[in-house]
Order: sequence, then structure tokens, then C-alpha cells
Amino acid sequence: MKLSVKALAITSGLVWGGAMLTCGLVNLAARPYGRRFLDLMSSLYPGFHNSRTLGDVLVGAGYGFVDGAVGGSLVAAIYNQFAHQGTGTYRAQAPMPAAARNTEVVS
Repeated sequence: MKLSVKALAITSGLVWGGAMLTCGLVNLAARPYGRRFLDLMSSLYPGFHNSRTLGDVLVGAGYGFVDGAVGGSLVAAIYNQFAHQGTGTYRAQAPMPAAARNTEVVS
């Protein structure tokens, strides 16, 4: 089974960007919430500062989306590469007829 690189990239981008957006917005409402996390992210993403402004929250969400999308596409591509290096293709067997499954011995 192959993973869709595009679908996993979009999904991962939305999840990570959404997490950054949510954490930033809650931090605007309640100052101590997520402060250490946002400080860590501001040290990783150039241009994003934990200055508690809406503009910085949106920049962080954008960085989160791009970072998540790149990470998701790499995971899908690596998975697809290794998933096809098995010993062969798996083939499902046809279901056994009901008569053959009956193992009751009649005497």
C-alpha cells in the first residue's frame, strides 16, 4: 500500500500549522500558556518571535504549515520507498467455500 505524498503533506501541514496557531492564539489570551514552546519555536523559525502579536502568531502558523508539509511529504516518500522493498507482492487468497470450511465429521 502506498501513501499519498500530497495528502500526507497537506494533512501534516494543517495539523502542525493549526497547533502553532492555536498555541499562539491561546497565548495571546492567557500570557503564560505555551510560552516555553513558543520560545523554542522562535529559536527554530527565523522571522518568528514570541512577541505576543497577531502578526507573529500568523507568521508562526505559516512556518508551522510549511514545516509540517515538508515533514509529512518526507515521511510519505520514505515510507513508499521502503514499503516496496519486501520479498514480493502480497496477494490475498480467495475466500474458502462454505462447504470446505465445514469440518464436522458425520458418522
